[in-house]
Amino acid sequence: MAVDSNVAPVIIKRKKVSGGDGHHGGAWKVAYADFVTAMMAFFMLMWLLNATTEKQRKGLADYFSPTVAISRVSGGGDGSLGGDSVFSENTLPRVGHGATSLRPTSERAARGAVTPGAAQDPAEGEETLKEVEDLLMGRGGESMVDDGLLRHIVTRVTDEGLVVELFETEDARLFDEEGNPTELLRALAGVIVRVSGMVTNPLAVEGHVGAYPIVLARDPAWEVSTRHADRFRELLLSSGLPKRRVDRVTAHADREPTERNPMDPRNNRIEVVFLRTS
Repeated sequence: MAVDSNVAPVIIKRKKVSGGDGHHGGAWKVAYADFVTAMMAFFMLMWLLNATTEKQRKGLADYFSPTVAISRVSGGGDGSLGGDSVFSENTLPRVGHGATSLRPTSERAARGAVTPGAAQDPAEGEETLKEVEDLLMGRGGESMVDDGLLRHIVTRVTDEGLVVELFETEDARLFDEEGNPTELLRALAGVIVRVSGMVTNPLAVEGHVGAYPIVLARDPAWEVSTRHADRFRELLLSSGLPKRRVDRVTAHADREPTERNPMDPRNNRIEVVFLRTS
């Protein structure tokens, strides 16, 4: 039988469908959620930096990264369930005539007192210096110094001890033109005396001044720094510091500036060192 040549052949076209283009899974949702969370944390951080004071920022920083991981007197909380230790001097009843580490007797006979110059556990001495620094700078959220004085104080712990730096600015001087202490320095001296009453470490007073113009025929830096250091020592004694607590008085002239410009007023400062006892 012959095939009709006029009939068109039937062509079947098969279309290959590849999947995956319409659906990519849910991983992008997780990444987007992480991005939104990070942006929220960033904007919250920026808001905190703008809405808080320096003292509040230090308290927040110490909350998330405490300088002293374990406190010997508190669990870190507040209130009746704050975790206060029974050995805390704020918890113990203040009755009788015994002494503690912060309130030793004048005879130094009680166990809590440490005589200046006597042997002391290095770890305990380091903790004591840290506690004084935190109390002075308000790193625990509460400072014994108001903000007007706190801006003139810088502290650091060195191998020698706790260094408390009292510096002047362009608009707030420590000494007047005659070399007499100003009201600012008198207030700072009162702060040092109050802090020194909490420990028994001996103190060292060091005087620093900025550089004088080289056109001067005679550089008075050594005489001025010596006079400033001795005046501040006398100010500490008149404010109630026992004479035996002062271990040395040193003048450094303009040999140790803190600013790149040697004539910057910031270089005019008094450093009080709470010396380590060994």
